[in-house]
Amino acid sequence: MPHDHSDHPHALLPPDPALRVKALETILTRKGLIDPAALDEIIDTYQNKIGPQNGARVLARAWCDPAFKEALLADADPVLAQLGYYGRQGEHMVVVENTPQQHNMVVCTLCSCYPWPLLGIPPGWYKSDAYRARAVREPRAVLADFGVSLPEGTRVRVWDSTAEVRYLVLPMRPDGTDGFSEDQLAELVTRDSMVGTGLAKTPEGTT
Repeated sequence: MPHDHSDHPHALLPPDPALRVKALETILTRKGLIDPAALDEIIDTYQNKIGPQNGARVLARAWCDPAFKEALLADADPVLAQLGYYGRQGEHMVVVENTPQQHNMVVCTLCSCYPWPLLGIPPGWYKSDAYRARAVREPRAVLADFGVSLPEGTRVRVWDSTAEVRYLVLPMRPDGTDGFSEDQLAELVTRDSMVGTGLAKTPEGTT
């Protein structure tokens, strides 16, 4: 007879991913394998302290402060360290600037190296085999999938992150932002624009 999978432990978990995670958390907590308070602290850290807002603040400052921008592009590590952005997955950072002549895009073809202190946890698509393969082979097609259409004369350069070096894209500052504060500018810097699969938002909220 075919094996009946109804008695398998996974069959007891609900189909919805969020509910499955909650069910697993409950089981592990009851077994004493995890501490809910510690888990909440980790979640809070990645939601509110480590995430794209960190990178956005750095790049907004670069838009406002030419000397800071020059130092960031020349040697990012000491500049970022002074701001408190360093540590695991944040070592050996290189910031590359988008210009009308060149658009930069970041990928990790071997695994999913990503600047966690500046961007938080990498999105699922960044880790996918499809993105990792196509970003190098057909970057303009990948950009089109993200809704980004570049002028024909703009070159696309793909940077391959590794355990030795990680890249962060400095997008072009949107038009119409003269007089904006750093906080206002930071709101225009998106995670995708710092990976190069998107552009910074315009003041009207479109890219």
